Amino acid sequence: NSNRAAIGHLQRQRYGRLYPLLLVSTDGSTVRLRYSEPKRILMMPLDSNTLPEAERKARLRRQFPSKPKAKEEETFEGIDLDTYKKFWKK
Repeated sequence: NSNRAAIGHLQRQRYGRLYPLLLVSTDGSTVRLRYSEPKRILMMPLDSNTLPEAERKARLRRQFPSKPKAKEEETFEGIDLDTYKKFWKK
């Protein structure tokens, strides 16, 4: 009946459309499944506790790069102010 949706809400929890998805686990194995959002590949997060110490630190360095160094401010010590004296006069 077309009036059913106008009177009350639909009884289902989610919409029925599911999209094909390729799930890639951390060991490289893949599983095909259906997912509610249209994505092609979904990668499982890597557990950093199982990695060797050197690789874990390298991943953290890539994830959080160092802050750029502050540049020195220019000083006016080396500038001859007499060359700009003509701009000060009215």
